Amino acid sequence: MRLAIVWTILRKELVESLRDRRTLVRLLLVPILLYPLFALGVSQLVGSEVAAREARSSRIAVWGELAEGLRRRLEAADKIELAPWVGAPPDVREGLASGALEPPEGPATTPDTGEAPPRDGGADDPRPRWTEPDNPVLAAARAVVSDREVDAVLVPWPALEATLERGGKGAVAIYYDSVRADSALAEARLERALGRARAAIVAEREAERGLPEGFSIGYDIVPRDVAADSRKVGQILGSMMPMMLILMSLLGSFLPAIDLTAGEKERGTMQTLLCAPVRSIEIISGKFLAVWIISLLTALGNVVSLSLTVRRLLPDVVVVDTSIFALTFVLLVPVTFLFSALFLALAVFAKDFKDGQNALMPAYLPLSLLAGITALPMIELNPWTAYAPVLNIAVLIKALFLGEAPLDLLIAAIFSSALYAGLALLFAARVFERESVLLGGQEPAGAVLGLGRRAGGAPSAAFSIAAFAGVQVLFFYGSLLIARASVAVQLAVTQLGFFLLPTLALVLGFGYSPRETLGLRPASARGLAGALLLGLSAWAAIGGTVLRWFPAPEALARELRDLVLLDGQPYPVVLLLIAVTPAVCEELLFRGLVYAGLRRAGPAVAIVASALLFGLAHGSVYRLLPTFCLGLALGYARHRTGSVLPGMLVHVLNNGLAASLLYFNPPSLQGAIEGALPWSVTVAGGLVSLAGLLLLRRAPAPEGDHGNEAAGGGAARAGGA
Repeated sequence: MRLAIVWTILRKELVESLRDRRTLVRLLLVPILLYPLFALGVSQLVGSEVAAREARSSRIAVWGELAEGLRRRLEAADKIELAPWVGAPPDVREGLASGALEPPEGPATTPDTGEAPPRDGGADDPRPRWTEPDNPVLAAARAVVSDREVDAVLVPWPALEATLERGGKGAVAIYYDSVRADSALAEARLERALGRARAAIVAEREAERGLPEGFSIGYDIVPRDVAADSRKVGQILGSMMPMMLILMSLLGSFLPAIDLTAGEKERGTMQTLLCAPVRSIEIISGKFLAVWIISLLTALGNVVSLSLTVRRLLPDVVVVDTSIFALTFVLLVPVTFLFSALFLALAVFAKDFKDGQNALMPAYLPLSLLAGITALPMIELNPWTAYAPVLNIAVLIKALFLGEAPLDLLIAAIFSSALYAGLALLFAARVFERESVLLGGQEPAGAVLGLGRRAGGAPSAAFSIAAFAGVQVLFFYGSLLIARASVAVQLAVTQLGFFLLPTLALVLGFGYSPRETLGLRPASARGLAGALLLGLSAWAAIGGTVLRWFPAPEALARELRDLVLLDGQPYPVVLLLIAVTPAVCEELLFRGLVYAGLRRAGPAVAIVASALLFGLAHGSVYRLLPTFCLGLALGYARHRTGSVLPGMLVHVLNNGLAASLLYFNPPSLQGAIEGALPWSVTVAGGLVSLAGLLLLRRAPAPEGDHGNEAAGGGAARAGGA
């Protein structure tokens, strides 16, 4: 072999490869920028999670009677909140109070240092390590801690005070869940506080009796992990499997997306396809479905393989339910949808296969890193992560393996993931409409995405849905940032800053017609009269039917009541923030911007879809059906009158009456507050609502509006995004 020729060929290939600017960007610029930014973001996230957890007080359920001195010392301890008998079943409470329940036999505890023992769990860890036999106290503590009712359970076994007074050794047990970070922190805090209290008690005994230091013990501190073996295994699997499955799903769509776009350009078959009598939407649909099916099959194969592997490796005593793996695959469906659409849209800009790899790598790396941080123990399903793309599904899979996926957060994660997937598909469809891009040409991103200003008209359905998604994400994360403000400030900032201002900015910034888009036109007297009847009666009709058969939990009812009362604000302020402000801000968004784009698909689609989005935006599965029903009435008012004003009138009356009932709360209307209206009130409300709908049906629409309803208007078509 001639080394000189090898060197010449090597130098030629390196020069040709590094001459490509995108290769240099992928090799140098992306790593230099991405990893520091990612590390900073993760450190901030982890730091904020740890700081928030450290700032919260640990709620400790006390099942039994603490000695007076011990109780005082625990109450004085930092960030420990004692809750006597919370969550204790009657039989357990009776058994502990009477002394019928005694502590199970176990090893001795830690020496009396007053400090928490090491946490490594190794040979030097002096804490007792044994499996406590099943007993009523253990079962009850596991239930109350795993359900997050409290962070830990402290059980001072019977006769503790009497034992301590006579100088004997008592026993206290700490039941906690090692899988829950809050519970593990509570156990550590409680053990430190108990250790310091015990050291003080021992010192007093030794001083009273003239004993040498360290002679007595006081009481045993026995931490007991209530986490079941299945949850501990779920913690391990939940830390690894989401990252592995999402990475493999990424790879499943990565190469096919490049091959079906940039690869076809390189082979010259893209031009042949464009010459055939096919439409752009048919091309993108076929290619997208092909990439998605391949990605979906990749995800399915990985889920099946991992489930069989886990079942083979785990002992027979620990069984992971097959339904968990099935649900994991279902959750990967919107993720593969997102990857397939996004990669397909980005790869079509590339000229050849190599260029396609360079184009997709900057998107591949952040998505894979988002999946990877799920392995961190403090990253869990919460309001922050439920709306983060890719990360939300990863933490949701993790929560499934832990057996703790709250219904509201589960719906939020799936809903937000579906929104991101839909936006990615709309982006891909937009790109495939540009033949110049498909043929290898270059266009500015603004031109491809249709971000230029319009001259009047109304937005398209794609623009309206994208606007709703953006406003929803802004609202969600923005509301978390102001969570510590007063309820009144939160409502005002949410409505004005997260709903109204973005809506007006999008309409005016893109040059759409406010009259066409937001429905800012007068309504007829008949239309306003129908809206007046609806506003006065809709609460009774909906509350007497929907809430009767699908009542909200008591905790949610209390939360809504506290929200409406605004921490004791005056009645005019309550009406302004609960009735007037939402009526203006939410109607301009949902029956304005969102409805204007959706009406191209027909009035029925616009009314139902805008009502559904209106219900989903209220963030609770228990409020979805009532708000959806109200949204149907509001959308119908917009359709029949062509104006947003009747919907505002219905909205302000509906919210104002509900707020007034809760504010003044007369005994005769207590049933209305609890959602259990008498049938007479329900039927009367239904009849008045029907009369209002009939008036709206006969209301004349403003001139020129029906043309837009039916065909979308020429100007609207020209201005679609």
